[in-house]
Amino acid sequence: MDSTSSAAWYAQLAKPFFAPPAWLFGPVWSVLYVVIAISFGYVLVQTLKGRLPFRVLLPFILNLIFNAAYTPIQFGLKNNLLASVDILLVLGTLLWALKVIWRRKPWVAYVNIPYLLWVAFATVLQLSITWLNR
Repeated sequence: MDSTSSAAWYAQLAKPFFAPPAWLFGPVWSVLYVVIAISFGYVLVQTLKGRLPFRVLLPFILNLIFNAAYTPIQFGLKNNLLASVDILLVLGTLLWALKVIWRRKPWVAYVNIPYLLWVAFATVLQLSITWLNR
């Protein structure tokens, strides 16, 4: 994926009035990835130790897969519609993950509230971009 052509492609897209500047995404995701690594890693370790069932870990795994797929879909394939489907899957699996972990390890759900808020915002943004560029 050529980041220069991807940045140029993204820059030329019609965006809603609430779209943040492109430079903001990197710092926000950098902080969120630390939270994700610690909290999701904790769930993985607890599952491997037999303290949590696999059904609790599953939505976390799926969330990571869908999250990792977003950038190649959006900026590699330059496919807004598929990126919209993917971000909905990120949001859905995150909600599922936080629901199943809540009763067992509520701190994991609490620390992921910023991730949830950002993904909810990113979902609205992506759906808006997809609509505006149809």
